[in-house]
Amino acid sequence: MTDIEHPEVFHGLPVLTLPGPGRPGTHPLPSAEAVAWRLESAWRGDLTFAALWQHFLDTVDTSRVRALLIGPWWQEEYEPFGPVVELLAAHADRFPSLRALFLADVVSEECELSWLEMADITPVVEAFGQLRELTVRGCGQPAAGQAVLGLRPVRHAELTSLRFESGGLPSSVVRAVGASELPALEHLELWLGVTEYGGDATVGDLAPLLSGAAFPNLRHLGLQNSEIQDEIAAAVASAPVVAQLRSLSLAMGTLGDLGAESLLAGQPLTHLTALDLHHHYISDPLVDRLRKILGPDRVDGEPHEVEYWDPDEDDERYVAVSE
Repeated sequence: MTDIEHPEVFHGLPVLTLPGPGRPGTHPLPSAEAVAWRLESAWRGDLTFAALWQHFLDTVDTSRVRALLIGPWWQEEYEPFGPVVELLAAHADRFPSLRALFLADVVSEECELSWLEMADITPVVEAFGQLRELTVRGCGQPAAGQAVLGLRPVRHAELTSLRFESGGLPSSVVRAVGASELPALEHLELWLGVTEYGGDATVGDLAPLLSGAAFPNLRHLGLQNSEIQDEIAAAVASAPVVAQLRSLSLAMGTLGDLGAESLLAGQPLTHLTALDLHHHYISDPLVDRLRKILGPDRVDGEPHEVEYWDPDEDDERYVAVSE
């Protein structure tokens, strides 16, 4: 899980990990609305997530909680996320002020991204109709018999930011996002990943997102961390959605000269305030051309971090985050 760390700030609030019952921590606890609350039960002896959740409900005025992060929820062995989804959905009425939710704030020292066994998160999306920001990390590996991330098409009137961080995002999730009604959505970020870890989405699966019709208020689109980044760039080059964007990310994947040439030959990008291409495989002359057209401060052209790479060897390319 390269370069991923626990956020110190979430939804504009400092993150505080809730101390378990009977454990030393921040005393007294801050006002419920003053921090983003983070819950983790792993490595806490016999403290199950269900017990920690009940402690949270009993200790904090959850009616005033604005932001919530779910950290490691297992104890000794990794467990699927399903029971956490059930708890969240069952107690949604206790969180009328919740505007931001992070499922799940886990880094590689705790569990590799591809080992996070997720679940169908649709019940959470439907239960928290007032959410503005939703971040989802992890997926699970179907080939390894793990529980995997799921999503059904939903209608959510308030969601403005939706972010999926994965080393292998299933095509079913990508299609569900494209089929959802999210009229307020402004920021969408999909880490598509690689087929080895379940990332089987194709450019065709992205068509509703690229059409511009799905989310009329979309201003940032990230289609990134993909092993088909050149194909995605070629599709983006003529995609109607680009005209409504302020920023675009094709970063973290295997983007090379072919994809860069597609962008240069495609529709104008000069209206973008930012084009994120970091971790790329583009030759310097093409990066320079993109910077000349858009402006040097608008293009993040930081390349992949290796000393040598042969541009004729596609097999040497890798995405930034997979396992």
